[in-house]
Amino acid sequence: MVIANDDELVKLKEIGRICANAIQVMAAAMEPGMTTLELDEIGRKVLEGSGARSAPEFCYQFPGATCISINEEIAHGIPGARVIRAGDLINIDVSAEKDGFFADTGASFAVPPVKPKIERLCRDGRRALWVGLNQVKSGEPLAKIGTAVGAFAQKNRYTLVANLASHGVGRSLHEEPAELSTWPDPSEKRIMTDGLVFTVEPFLSLGATWAEGGDDAWTLYADPKAPTVQYEHTVVATRNGPVILTLPDERG
Repeated sequence: MVIANDDELVKLKEIGRICANAIQVMAAAMEPGMTTLELDEIGRKVLEGSGARSAPEFCYQFPGATCISINEEIAHGIPGARVIRAGDLINIDVSAEKDGFFADTGASFAVPPVKPKIERLCRDGRRALWVGLNQVKSGEPLAKIGTAVGAFAQKNRYTLVANLASHGVGRSLHEEPAELSTWPDPSEKRIMTDGLVFTVEPFLSLGATWAEGGDDAWTLYADPKAPTVQYEHTVVATRNGPVILTLPDERG
């Protein structure tokens, strides 16, 4: 999607804020002993209470309102009976639709007590996201995002999962430009146009380079098995840099 007017930007910011609020509320409620389904229901309440509907559920019949992935799961984890435990590394990915507009955001959280290497991984996952976001500017090559994130990962001795890409979003959950690499990709020749809406979502890992499917149709696992985090924002490319759509309400 390329934004055509201010009204579209306002509506995208609204659904982006709703998605970000859901993650913030879910993260605050997360505690050992609760199931991922209970955590998902908290996110569902935020979405539906704001007049939004879960995008994976609506678009793809995903069995949950949000994706919740724990430890060896790195994406598209199905909410269910799995119990959250102390020390778990949890990724929450929320995408939703309202008034015909979509946004997508994600973040990883460690349940205390947290090992130092996992604390560093989460911190550097957030840094990797911002390294990518800082490359967003209309007229610039999309490849700059993956090149910068790749340099950051290499410098700090991390790997990147190279088959989970960013993507266009806006009028649908996944649209052009498709398969935006958040790792160095010499074949990427596209340019960021003014008003282009897409996600930036690197998967930073302590060793994984691939996401493999498992027993169900959705959950993806780290390969090789290693702690992995994902942080994601939906952005608009402008001449002045990125406009980040998935920011939560200010909470005092």
